[in-house]
Amino acid sequence: MPSFLILSNGHGEDLSGSLIGQELKLQGHKVEAMPLVGQGDFYNKFAINVLGKLKTFTTGGLGYTSLKGRLKEVFQGQIIYLLQKIIKLLYIVKRYDCLIVVGDIVPILAAWLTRKRVIVYLVAYSSHYEGKLRLPWPSQFCLRSSRFITIYSRDSLTAKDLSRQLKRPVIFLGNPFMDQVVTPVEKLSGYSQRIGILPGSRLPEVENNIILLLKVVVCLPHENLLNNKLSLDMALINSLSDANLSNLINNLGWKLVYSTDKSKPSYMRFKDYRVNIYRNSFINVLQSSDVVLAMAGTATEQAVGLSKPVVQLSGSGPQFTVEFAEAQRRLLGPTVFCVDTMQSKKNKFETTAELIIDLLDRVKDDSALKNECNKQALNRLGTDASTANKIVVDLLKSINL
Repeated sequence: MPSFLILSNGHGEDLSGSLIGQELKLQGHKVEAMPLVGQGDFYNKFAINVLGKLKTFTTGGLGYTSLKGRLKEVFQGQIIYLLQKIIKLLYIVKRYDCLIVVGDIVPILAAWLTRKRVIVYLVAYSSHYEGKLRLPWPSQFCLRSSRFITIYSRDSLTAKDLSRQLKRPVIFLGNPFMDQVVTPVEKLSGYSQRIGILPGSRLPEVENNIILLLKVVVCLPHENLLNNKLSLDMALINSLSDANLSNLINNLGWKLVYSTDKSKPSYMRFKDYRVNIYRNSFINVLQSSDVVLAMAGTATEQAVGLSKPVVQLSGSGPQFTVEFAEAQRRLLGPTVFCVDTMQSKKNKFETTAELIIDLLDRVKDDSALKNECNKQALNRLGTDASTANKIVVDLLKSINL
């Protein structure tokens, strides 16, 4: 059977790449992966062999968002690390019939250098950012190559825009990272409304994000938290241990409490405020939420894809900065809200809490908001539970395999 190598460069890219790889494996193809950023955890989850040494950088591969980030990556050796990856790729690429790129300029250029046939899923590029996508020169040059057999985009606007720019078909079939979250799971119960809290997935940024998010929580009105009216549910990564979480929140006056009932989650408590902690239950939290409070990348996109109104809280980065949050709003549309865009002299944590309460009221009866959430979910993300399968079926046809 034909063999494939997946190149990806980021957390969300690894997720999509692993889902495509899983579908290829189910059809009997040999699949391996070379993540260019991070540890490739999603590939390991699906038993897809990960090639080469892996290294995580404090910028999370997002140094391009600032000069400080770029310099930090240089000093940490990321340029040398990527060059070593590309050299290894050129050495081993003869083992594979086709490369699958999930990402942006770095894996695209690396794939072009191999002179192999390439399939591309442009998860990192969207015309929603500026109305017209401005591809960096190497990407545009490479994507016009006849060796790049098929190009998939992350939304319909980008597919139309790039088809015109590249003078070749660019296809939108949806986003594989939505596959798992749209399949219904058992929802959390016991409260009339729920706020899902997403602090992100990159350490140590997630620790700083939790501190900021808890500042919003303590600004929520007490009356909303009484009599099982409102539940606050945080989806937390396993790499932030209970011990480290406890040390982090103790400095803020919060305490980590373990439930005596093993069927119930542990939680953080401060006075009347309680935030339930869910590990390995991200999809349950997301599907159960009425409103999502987020400082995350892919997870926020998944929330919008599930037609959830999202409230952003920008931080100090390296990912979820003011600039990143503003770009994310352009990418995901008008159902992502942020107080940074509003004219207000109030404390931003207080204003964010007020915005959340307003949205909680609106999601009950505001049909216009519901319709807008559904519209943006369809146009920006796609809502099919089998996108990875559709991409695999299509790409196999395109390379006559």
